[in-house]
Amino acid sequence: MHNILLLGSGGREHAIAWKLKQSSKLNKLFIAPGNAGTAQCGINLNCKATDFEAIKSFVLSNEITMVIVGPEDPLVAGIHDFFLADTQLKNIPVIGPQKLAAQLEGSKDFAKAFMIRHNIPTAKYKTFSLENLNDGFSFLETLKAPYVLKADGLAAGKGVLILHALEEAKAELSNMIANAKFGKASAKVVIEEFLKGIELSVFVLTDGKSYKMLPAAKDYKRIGEGDTGLNTGGMGAVSPVPFADEKFLKKVEERIVKPTISGFVKDHMPYKGFVFIGLMNDHGEPSVIEYNVRMGDPETEVVIPRIKSDLLDLFEGVATQTLDAKNIKIDERFATTVMLVSKGYPEDYEKGKTIKGLDKVAGSMAFHAGTNFGKNNTEILTNGGRVIAITSYGNTMDEALKKSFQNAETINYEGKYYRKDIGEDLRTLS
Repeated sequence: MHNILLLGSGGREHAIAWKLKQSSKLNKLFIAPGNAGTAQCGINLNCKATDFEAIKSFVLSNEITMVIVGPEDPLVAGIHDFFLADTQLKNIPVIGPQKLAAQLEGSKDFAKAFMIRHNIPTAKYKTFSLENLNDGFSFLETLKAPYVLKADGLAAGKGVLILHALEEAKAELSNMIANAKFGKASAKVVIEEFLKGIELSVFVLTDGKSYKMLPAAKDYKRIGEGDTGLNTGGMGAVSPVPFADEKFLKKVEERIVKPTISGFVKDHMPYKGFVFIGLMNDHGEPSVIEYNVRMGDPETEVVIPRIKSDLLDLFEGVATQTLDAKNIKIDERFATTVMLVSKGYPEDYEKGKTIKGLDKVAGSMAFHAGTNFGKNNTEILTNGGRVIAITSYGNTMDEALKKSFQNAETINYEGKYYRKDIGEDLRTLS
């Protein structure tokens, strides 16, 4: 029986906590810092996911037997390495890669070099900094529009620009590097050729040698319907993805997943955790847009509910490198999620709005993304740009979406907004 510490505070963590709570191997579940939703699954701690010393103290005093890392920041900052280097912590498994492998998300340049080294299909690219900014302008001139500029470091999902005019691309390149548009994250910028097609996300759980394919998903990044407006952390998701049939996913596994896992071994990059592979499907041919070293959000809210196996049992397989001996069962049904957000998101928005109607949600799961408790823990308040992810099952995508949209109307708070066109682009492909 495990005492688990889960790090993070979003919809991803609520979905993971919800699943872990169902495990026959769970004794106690703690979430740091968690939200009003995770409080229904375990005990929230007033501790940041990046406060390693506070985490160490809690782990030792509460007989924690496994740490599961939700977001990327603690991984890129080296929490797994911190545990391995500490004589008191080194035998407590951490689900999430060590710092070196976490650079697959922490540095776009590192990730692209890894893909090229291991013959993983991806867009042609070059990396530039202040020293060779003029070379960057010249490289842009060799490409056709649209132009893709990516901040090398972590920029909270907002460091990618797609520009249609050459002069604008040059100006933005200068703005990112010389004027630090994304702070330190854009001290280096990756410029790459634009990939045509339709995006999806593939998820893998690995112990560093063997792996299990998890359900694929498609998320919706733009704030506005018809995929318009600013990029967000994600406005909704659908799984399975109708156009990602068995033939396509076999190509993904052979050309991308297997070389990725064998690349970890060849490059001496120990990896225990999730690999999120952002893909482009161009007429049935997959290529990699990016790696993330954790589950996506809001994709987790549709992927985790489709895993029928005991998640904690799978994590044990990751921790002990016996994942190949575990069975994974996937629910055949569709899962869809619709994200309720705060007015003004992804720019300035207000917090502290009272959420009503959560007790009236029927036929869906309300995964909390940005919530906390108000006075005396009697009311739940908004505490983020993305507030609630409403996930539903259905035998068809439309059946699942109908439930999610119905419950999107059931829940209310001042300034509530959600996209009513999640899944719309997939209808023609179903």
